[in-house]
Parts: sequence; structure tokens; C-alpha cells
Amino acid sequence: MKAITLLGSTGSIGTQTLDIVSQYPDQFRIVGLAAGRNVDLLAQQIRQFRPQIAAICDPALLPQVKEAIADLTPQPILLAGENGVVEVARYGDAEAVVTGIVGCAGLLPTIAAIEAGKDIALANKETLIAGGPVVLPLVQKHGVKLLPADSEHSAIFQCLQGVPEGGLRRILLTASGGAFRDLPVEKLATVKVADALKHPNWTMGRKITIDSATLMNKGLEVIEAHFLFGLDYDHIEIVIHPQSIIHSLIELEDTSVLAQLGLPDMRLPLLYAMSYPGRVPTQWERLDLVKCGDLTFRAPDHQKYPCMGLAYAAGRAGGSMPAVLNAANEQAVDLFLREKIQFLDIPRLIEQACDRHHPRNLPQPTLDDILAADQWARQAVLSASQRLVA
Repeated sequence: MKAITLLGSTGSIGTQTLDIVSQYPDQFRIVGLAAGRNVDLLAQQIRQFRPQIAAICDPALLPQVKEAIADLTPQPILLAGENGVVEVARYGDAEAVVTGIVGCAGLLPTIAAIEAGKDIALANKETLIAGGPVVLPLVQKHGVKLLPADSEHSAIFQCLQGVPEGGLRRILLTASGGAFRDLPVEKLATVKVADALKHPNWTMGRKITIDSATLMNKGLEVIEAHFLFGLDYDHIEIVIHPQSIIHSLIELEDTSVLAQLGLPDMRLPLLYAMSYPGRVPTQWERLDLVKCGDLTFRAPDHQKYPCMGLAYAAGRAGGSMPAVLNAANEQAVDLFLREKIQFLDIPRLIEQACDRHHPRNLPQPTLDDILAADQWARQAVLSASQRLVA
């Protein structure tokens, strides 16, 4: 039985991870849970999975969590705030930590887990996008595994099993195209939040669903793939695949192309990362290619999806620029979700922040450099958004 700690337990990744644990109690047990602000759901999870330690990000909510589980015996260790989440990440005998915290907030807890010698099931792509130059040396130093738990990078990782070193030539990241893949580009100026949240294939959190609509999620995945698999940006491509059945492909040096297929269900890559190198038999719905019918592909429209180009440019610039790209995107998406800016303002604000950033420590930023760049970018976007309104 593998001992698991889960960061971001009340979010989309977290609830699906716990669904897996509840289905396979003989395979996994929960050591620690960390959540955002959902007191009721965290309390339910503590009651069901009985972690040894739990944390809630907002310290003001800790008394409510304590009250909600006051009758529970034994009581878990209860913590709060960023330091509390970090403590959960490094705590106890957990063999692996599933990182489901959205955004750059997952960086410090992930580093703490790595330094504690725990394998990482990485569902938080921002950890590598912003912190890759810091995180990868730590992974090597502490001898832990970094296992991708999102669908695209899990697909690449699975396809690479058995491929000899030097055999990989090209990565093809598939993208659904998001909510607006069939909408003419000239109509994007008037789309609303509710429109952008109507993902055609996947059930995901609000932030990642907006990233899918802008295709920034795929641009961020290009940077993550660069760090995970070591290819340069000229050999990592994006292709629109509306059916979301092929989760990504690799091309080998001999021109062979390998693909990983499956129904659009985030539990599949999560389960593989949690059980690696094993395979857990499931009773989940099976892929029926006859039922699927056609599997189609097309090139992405760079006019409709300018965030792709911004991501490639930031990745090639290196240093702290990917951290600025990521933070600017997080801030812009938050403003859009709160209806403070328009949809097309998202790439505009990101581009302005990247244009204004002058990395001081290329190509090897420190953790302090990355955190400073993150905070600077968020403030830059907030300031620029106020000028838009004015």
C-alpha cells in the first residue's frame, strides 16, 4: 500500500485523486491533506480518509476546520497558511506527494516534498514552468522521481518507456482547442466568462478551463515538456485534436510515431503517476475506437491563440521569464474571471509584462529571483489592468 500526501485536496485534481484512493483502498492510503478555502469539503475528506496531518491555506479558516472535526478521534495535526501547507508536504512517511495546488502557490510545498525525499506526482505544471531551473537540480540531488500527472505529459512519459536515450526527436502536444476552437476570431472580443468556461471535452477547474480557451495551457505545457524531457523548443509542437482521445505523441529518430490514447478522464494519468511503475486494473469505461469514429487534427490558429507565441518566446528567453509569463497569466485570468477585464485583454496584459521584464540572472535564477519575478509580474498586470479601465 502506497502512502500518499495530497496538496490541493478540494480542487479538481484533489477530488479526483481521492476518488481513486476511495476506489482502491488496498493500494493507497492518505498521510496528509492540504486545501485552499473549502472548509466543509476538507472536513469531509479528513473524516473519510483520516490523514495524520492537514492544512488549510487561509489561516482565518483554521478555527472552523477544528470545530468541524472536533468530535473526531484521533485528531490529525491541523495547520494553516503557506507554512502549514509546506509542513504537510514534507511530513511523515508519505512515499509520494500529489501536487494539485493551482498556480505558483504549489512551488514551495513541492520543493519541500522533494527535499524530504518524496516522489512527486506533478499535476501542478507551474512548478516546472516558473521553478524548473531550481526544481530539476533538487530532484537530481535528492534522487526522487518526478512523475507527470497531467494527461499530455503523462502520455509522453508513457510513450517513452523503453525508448533508448537519444531516441526522442519530437514531441507533439495535442490540444482540444478549448471553448472557442470553432468560434471566428473576430467574435472573441465580446465573449463572456460563462462562455469561456464551457469546455467541450474536459471537466476541470475554472483557471485551467480559461487557460484552455486561450491555449495558454498548451503554451505552458510546451515549457514544462522542455524541462521534463529535455528537448529544445524547436522540437516541441502543438496540434489541435478536437476529440481529446490522443493525449500526446512522440516522434523517434527513426520516424516512428507513438501515441497514448484514452478517454478524457484525468483519473487515468493520476492513477499512473500514483502507481508507477505498476498498472492498477480498473473497472472504468473502456475506449471504443469504433464508437469514437474519426480522430482529426489541425494546426492551431496563432491569431486566435496569441498566448502560444508568448509562451514559446518566454521559454526561449529562459531565466525568470517563464515565471513572469506564468504569474502574469494567473493574474490576468483571475481578473477575467472576476469580470474586471475582457477576454482579449489576457494576452495583451501578459505581453506587456513580459516586454517590461528584464531578467537579471540568466540563465540560472535562484528561488528568490523566481519568487521576486512572480510578485513583480502580478503587480505589473494589476497596474496595467487599472489603466485599461481608466
